[in-house]
Amino acid sequence: MALAAKLVIRQGQSMVLTPQLLQAIKLLQLPTLELSAFIKDEIERNPLLEMDAGPPPESEFGAPAESGTSEGQEDWASDHLETDPAALAANLGTEIANAFDSHAAGPAAPEVDSGASLSMGTWTGASGESGMEGFETNLVANETLADHLRRQAAPEFPGARGQIILTVFIDALDDAGYLIEPLETLADRLGLTIDEAEACLKKLHGLEPTGVFARTLAECLALQLIERGRYDPAMRALVENLPLLAKRDYGALRRLCGVDAEDLADMVKELRRLDPKPARGFGAAPADVTAPDVLIAAASDNSWRIELNAEALPRVLVNETYAARIKRSAKREEDRVFVTTQLQSAHWLVKSVEQRARTILSVATEIVRRQDAFFADGVSGLRPMTLKAVADAIGVHESTVSRAASNKTMLTPRGLFEMKYFFTNAIAATDFGEAHSAASVRHRIKQIVDAESPQDVLSDDVIVERLSDAGVVVARRTVAKYRESLRIPSSVERRRQKMMPPGGSAALERRHFSVGSPGAREDDAIDLRLVRS
Repeated sequence: MALAAKLVIRQGQSMVLTPQLLQAIKLLQLPTLELSAFIKDEIERNPLLEMDAGPPPESEFGAPAESGTSEGQEDWASDHLETDPAALAANLGTEIANAFDSHAAGPAAPEVDSGASLSMGTWTGASGESGMEGFETNLVANETLADHLRRQAAPEFPGARGQIILTVFIDALDDAGYLIEPLETLADRLGLTIDEAEACLKKLHGLEPTGVFARTLAECLALQLIERGRYDPAMRALVENLPLLAKRDYGALRRLCGVDAEDLADMVKELRRLDPKPARGFGAAPADVTAPDVLIAAASDNSWRIELNAEALPRVLVNETYAARIKRSAKREEDRVFVTTQLQSAHWLVKSVEQRARTILSVATEIVRRQDAFFADGVSGLRPMTLKAVADAIGVHESTVSRAASNKTMLTPRGLFEMKYFFTNAIAATDFGEAHSAASVRHRIKQIVDAESPQDVLSDDVIVERLSDAGVVVARRTVAKYRESLRIPSSVERRRQKMMPPGGSAALERRHFSVGSPGAREDDAIDLRLVRS
């Protein structure tokens, strides 16, 4: 069979990702803060765009106000710009609805109960009064750790060279106040000997808060004990053997420290009073006051009122009057083409922002409809839900739901939740009953563990049996995985926690400390809290 090149004409349909379409998809997944920043950048580039600084619109979102143009402005687009959807789509190279396939020919977003209100008016929930108004204006910048340390250490490090040494050491601290760079590296960088670097570090160890510039947790605790005059040989042995305390090997600790069980309990209680992160609280960034994207409140008829947060939605307008003035005064064809292009881009941005809001509202509406039991009963009422199920219900693609739910939050009567929190896997039920949500199963496991008695600590196998009695079919390895995700220790460790130390009157409970180098502080936990029985 001979191979030959030839021309063939075929007719077909395909999705063309125009720049406008890519922009619309990008806007859908942007969080509110990034969307506002993006719109500000577009306003700087496009002279026909402006931010609406007026009060939020009071009309319902289902009837947006006058297509986003400034009030009282002249409409000349019909003379100079294609406004017919088909003609505009031809100019853009794709259908306008393709930007969000959520509004192609498909079922409309379902209603939530009878009487649920879908609008973007002002928040009218019970907790939505003016209590948060102006909250961010009361936030003040705290003194940073670097400023605090420089002010104390200035007399000990005089001159330009001393300030350079101090700056290098301070820059080597992490947020907890630990020296994260090796002392040898800092000495080489500053041209110091190891002895000189050690002398500098000894001076820095005397600064407040006590424990700052420590290289390990043991050194941090030792510095604080020395200041209190409690760093005796027994306490030193305890601090130098923190891994044994992490393993709850109290017998070995008693032998190493040369104390009895009651004295050991008192020593651990002494450690509990120390601060493993001495620099926390310094230079803490002001809390981000992020407005939720969707507001949910109970209505008087036992339904749910769902609204887009108008305060969080950026409102951008197209300045038609300015465009008309430029168009009339333009003498060159290039100027008229520029105005026409910028006007098309401005209208597309306004439509994309509105379409983004409609899509988020549709997804939120379906979430509330499916998770009604959660809003009424809490985590135990959470039902399994997938992106595909929501997408099929509102007639969109699964990726559209994923983008709409990404980085979006919902303020509910039960608190602030990310929209993706409600998408959970299904856990089978006994007797082919209704499946359970993975989040609700984790909640059940936590309840079972919290209710166990010190004399009857439950193993993972017993928890599996308890869940089976409650109608939840789950494997033992799944219980272990969920337990670890909840930071619940194994049954052996829980039994050790709840056991009374022999001869003592205190019980050891969990507190997050760490063992070893600063890099291990987030991974290795040891139990140091004492609670008198």
